[in-house]
Amino acid sequence: MAEVKKIAVLTSGGDSQGMNAAVRAVVRSALFFGVEVYGIQRGYQGLLNRDIFPMDIRSVGDIIQRGGTILQSARCLEFLKPEGQEKGAEILREYGIDGLVVIGGDGSYNGANKLSKLGIKTMGLPGTIDNDISFTDYTIGFDTAVSIVVDAINKLRDTMSSHERSSVVEVMGRHCGDIALHAGLASGAETILVPEMPFDLDEVADRMKDNFAKGKRHSIVIVAEGVGKGEDIAQALKERHASIDARVTVLGHIQRGGSPTPADRNLASRLADFAVRKLIEGESGKACGMIKGELVLTDIDKVVNTKKDFNVELYNLASRLSQ
Repeated sequence: MAEVKKIAVLTSGGDSQGMNAAVRAVVRSALFFGVEVYGIQRGYQGLLNRDIFPMDIRSVGDIIQRGGTILQSARCLEFLKPEGQEKGAEILREYGIDGLVVIGGDGSYNGANKLSKLGIKTMGLPGTIDNDISFTDYTIGFDTAVSIVVDAINKLRDTMSSHERSSVVEVMGRHCGDIALHAGLASGAETILVPEMPFDLDEVADRMKDNFAKGKRHSIVIVAEGVGKGEDIAQALKERHASIDARVTVLGHIQRGGSPTPADRNLASRLADFAVRKLIEGESGKACGMIKGELVLTDIDKVVNTKKDFNVELYNLASRLSQ
């Protein structure tokens, strides 16, 4: 087993709260084991631009509580092509980098997978608020995003109750409805619309009308963006019952910002330290995850080719409790 002397870390794709905590843990764990660490600015684009710099303990001071990513992120169309991937692998070899930790979502994992097949030791950390990475219960940033949505719904419920209105809240989740599901359950939303489950807007509108007729003073409909635009959902509900006064709130990128929750900081720290230790042990081409509280490694090739299962049991629970 070849000794690991230098590793690099990059963040890629959409930012998520806890990325900085993960970067911090990668750097400090590596240094603890006597391994040099390099940061790569702006993801795969920075790799191709050779925007690579040494990091030390002070490089990651006072960042565990900060949202975003100090390493920044950028799209890189060049890296989608085999020529770009080969160039990236060659640059890493040129710098003498023995291993690369990639923090990001599905697209970032695909890049790490390509580098792994080119002989670069890689580890993937699930950094995305969508919680759409398989072989891990939760992704870094998901808990914080859900907390932000729940806080927004709490505030919206106050004003909707005051005016006896309905609120349609559009949240992120193009292909995965986990933010909508978990935030909807935690906030007591009456309706949760996600891309994984069928729904009937006639039934939703009828239930909203009946609830108001029975004395309810508000109604919260949470919509994952993969279902459609909140404005369209609100309009469709009003067309079915003119009495429905639905106001739309699109939370957008506010869901990615802010200080990470303790859960996200701890998840990021544990996964990042695990990734460093496994690189030192000679592992490569793996994705790090947490399942039922246990740290797990899964072939990154398997992760990128497996769709995460939707928690139907949790969805059914939310439906039962929304009466």
